[in-house]
Amino acid sequence: MPTYQMDSVLTSGGWLRDVAVTVSEQGLIAGLAVGAEAAGATHITGTVVPGMPNAHSHAFQRAMAGDSEFRTGARDSFWTWRDAMYALANSVEPEDLELIATQLFVEMLKAGYTSVAEFHYLHRHSDGSAYPGPNALWQAIDAAAHTAGIALTLLPTLYLSSDFGARPLRREQQRFRLSVDEFLRAIAQRRSARSARSAHDGGSVHTGAALHSLRAVPLDSLREAVAGLRDIDPAGVIHIHIAEQLREVQACQGATGRRPIELLLDTGLVDPHWCLVHATHATAAEIAAVAASHASVCVCPSTEGNLGDGFFDAARLFTAGGRLCIGSDSQATVCPAEELRWLEYQQRLRRRRRAVLATNPEPHVGARLWRESARCGALALGQNIGTIEVGRRADWLVLDAAHPALAGASEDAVLDRLVFGGGQAALRDVVVAGRWVVKDRHHRDEDEVARRFASWMRRRSPRAY
Repeated sequence: MPTYQMDSVLTSGGWLRDVAVTVSEQGLIAGLAVGAEAAGATHITGTVVPGMPNAHSHAFQRAMAGDSEFRTGARDSFWTWRDAMYALANSVEPEDLELIATQLFVEMLKAGYTSVAEFHYLHRHSDGSAYPGPNALWQAIDAAAHTAGIALTLLPTLYLSSDFGARPLRREQQRFRLSVDEFLRAIAQRRSARSARSAHDGGSVHTGAALHSLRAVPLDSLREAVAGLRDIDPAGVIHIHIAEQLREVQACQGATGRRPIELLLDTGLVDPHWCLVHATHATAAEIAAVAASHASVCVCPSTEGNLGDGFFDAARLFTAGGRLCIGSDSQATVCPAEELRWLEYQQRLRRRRRAVLATNPEPHVGARLWRESARCGALALGQNIGTIEVGRRADWLVLDAAHPALAGASEDAVLDRLVFGGGQAALRDVVVAGRWVVKDRHHRDEDEVARRFASWMRRRSPRAY
């Protein structure tokens, strides 16, 4: 088993120096000895911190990042952007998706994400017909994660209707269609096929599930799907988009008399294995109820800002003892430090004061946000990660302590510098399940993948947005 001698490492118990860390062949941390000099150990100079889970990603949207940043009318919004996204979603073939996702996953690793929850609703040919045999679009995501070396939680997504009232899917949504039975059967088959391999990869590939939204999954179908998912795995993770847009909240109230989060919580199904994505327009009472359910909330500040969604009240969730993690969503930004920085800045703009998300026990904002997001992101992904401790998977980042962005920083201030002081530039190495996937700021496949991705972007059909 390889052993690493670390100068400084942020563990679940706090900062430690001169630590020997042993990693098993399965990529799990098997030993952690303070003050021990391990013979033959690989010396890691710098500061080691837990890798960040990305709790919400739509990989194919990387191909339109920055391409919808122009005015099409006086009322541009999430809903006009969605039409452009549909155009892209219906033009991507499996081989395209694999290339886009590989490029994205390499970028995620180099930015500090070591695992990703892929909220995946591309299931069929663009004409709505099913793929024969294994789902080629699901396999494309698997292959991209394997090539890049990122840990993956695939979230096959149920998408049944175009709006509240079980309205039929629109023509451009046919690619997303799976019946509840098809959805459950495909997840069960995937989990069965992967179970024999999980012991050999440190659990770095996992299958959860997602319900696209309450407008896309009527309540009766939601109850049926969740019951089936619980038969497959009582502890499986379930994600859902919810209360992202005011128009969505108003439509839900008009159709049901209740707000989306209120309606979901009233089912009694939400538990600690759920992750509510966005929840931007949650009321104080809803935030308190979500915290009491021990479900996670995933916020994606760069996407929520890009689409004009609004600000989630993270300070209120933290005060209620809730769980919060982050995601890159539409890939407007692929950088955990930036997501966390803007999470805090949103709260500052709301309250007109500084250090909103710090506490007396944890006065360093960057440190608190990194620790909490890593820990809660692990729960949202259903993976054994989030902290550096014995029994957890060996996912970590190595920061160059001599880099100007970190020079002179105390250990407590390192993550503040990472999040708020340009410390992202000091990210030198990335390890996933004990394997070095980024070394000296370079991913082994980045040049070839970037060349192929750039070629694809240049030759694809003219954009419809």
